[in-house]
Amino acid sequence: MVQKCPCGSGQDYLNCCQNIHENLQAATSAEKLMRARYAAFYLGLIDFIYDSFHPSTRRFQQKKDIRQWAHENKWMHLEIIHVTPQTVEFKAHYMDPQSAIQIHYEKSTFKKFNNTWYYVDGKIMQEK
Repeated sequence: MVQKCPCGSGQDYLNCCQNIHENLQAATSAEKLMRARYAAFYLGLIDFIYDSFHPSTRRFQQKKDIRQWAHENKWMHLEIIHVTPQTVEFKAHYMDPQSAIQIHYEKSTFKKFNNTWYYVDGKIMQEK
């Protein structure tokens, strides 16, 4: 059975984020990397998430923390709010361990380094 990609693109996973997750192709934009990162949280692909951090910020990350955040929540869907060439504002809807629906609202910054897009950091946004 063909599975729709968890990133919300509407495409099949095989033709969307899977090739990025398996390093068969690079993300072609900040938005594509954002979608691949969300899908990786959904699927529990911790190494991909860790490796997608920009080299300048990766050393501040711990795989155990990424794993905990990815696995303790049930990822429901991704909502892209606004995109520029280097930023993606999004809402990640999820259910926390107490079964409460939560929204992680962030404006993420991405940078291309050696022809590869990386996640640099994110600013938590407040609902208006």
